[in-house]
Amino acid sequence: MPYSPTGALTTLPAGHPCEDCPVRPITICRSLEARTLADMRRMGNMQRLQPDQPVLHEGDPAKRVFMLTLGALKIYTLLGDGRRQVTGFMFPGDFLGITRDEEYAFTIEALRPSELWWFSREAFDRFVEANPSVERELYKMAAHELAAAQQQMVLLGRKTAAERVASFFLNLLQRGERVSGRTETRFNLPMSRLDMADYLGLTKETVSRMLAELRDRRLIRLETQSRVEVLDRAGLADMAEGHRAA
Repeated sequence: MPYSPTGALTTLPAGHPCEDCPVRPITICRSLEARTLADMRRMGNMQRLQPDQPVLHEGDPAKRVFMLTLGALKIYTLLGDGRRQVTGFMFPGDFLGITRDEEYAFTIEALRPSELWWFSREAFDRFVEANPSVERELYKMAAHELAAAQQQMVLLGRKTAAERVASFFLNLLQRGERVSGRTETRFNLPMSRLDMADYLGLTKETVSRMLAELRDRRLIRLETQSRVEVLDRAGLADMAEGHRAA
């Protein structure tokens, strides 16, 4: 089933109008009128993916840009010694691929059944030039990604294991709220425990222990292995900031 960060299942029939897209409020095309949205749609190509299916590989020519509309993806790179570093996850509404490099510096794989739209870089560049509002949205997106990268450096460099997991969960919850426009208490975890560990700079065993600690402190409840209910948001935020109660 398609993934929504809040846990709701989002199904859109093939050919659904872009105006009805549930993640449009957070996409780069949110300010476009119906006619321009239709032009953008005609310019793109829809691709469906199954779990573990790659979108692109590290080193592939950087000739496309992508916007995810359903599902979830993981982004990773391989270090020189063969270790894997997960650098991020993509959820519906996310846009990726704009770079000055000639090759992609990462690999992208589907975490669950997903749907994305891709555009050639040349066609997308022309579209942006003709639609200044999209350029403004791209600027906002770049600023947000820079802030997120800075937060990730702090997370990996200074935070404890429990603080890292709590911060990650809060980010997922807040991301879901940006889509729904309301306060949420639940979110899905489409990634595996190993994916989480590779993203947070931990081991899989440590991630499992931290999940157990958050559960034992009554901060979260694991409804399933891939679905989380936040029981104490303030307590989770305190833990993320290092203010852990005895």
